[in-house]
Amino acid sequence: MALQYSSDYPPLVIGPSIPEFFETFYQISDTPDAHERYADAFTEDALLIMAKILALRHSMWAAVKSRSHNPIKVFPFGANSKELMLYGTVEYVFKDESKEKATKDWAGRAKLRKDGDHGWKLEEYQVYLDTAS
Repeated sequence: MALQYSSDYPPLVIGPSIPEFFETFYQISDTPDAHERYADAFTEDALLIMAKILALRHSMWAAVKSRSHNPIKVFPFGANSKELMLYGTVEYVFKDESKEKATKDWAGRAKLRKDGDHGWKLEEYQVYLDTAS
């Protein structure tokens, strides 16, 4: 995984599989045509507090040529918790070349669940991002 997708975690609180999940998730999130892989990161009964997962995924790329997430820190709700808060930045390059690229802070709340042999999946995911500016 690219270094940009790694985050700081409190030591000895989270096993290695959760950081690996988020590194892969944000790498997929930054891949324009990975819509199905993005949706597959969620459980079948997932709650995504933004919109329906695939419809949202397609709309996120309507005006964006590329984007790059930098998840900086992940805060679990206690030892071995499957519920986490995340903080990072995201840089956007727009299809409309008259617009300058933009970098935004974002935060998120995630609840993970093991999905059999498929590893971790998002059961709940809520993103906080100011798009007004």
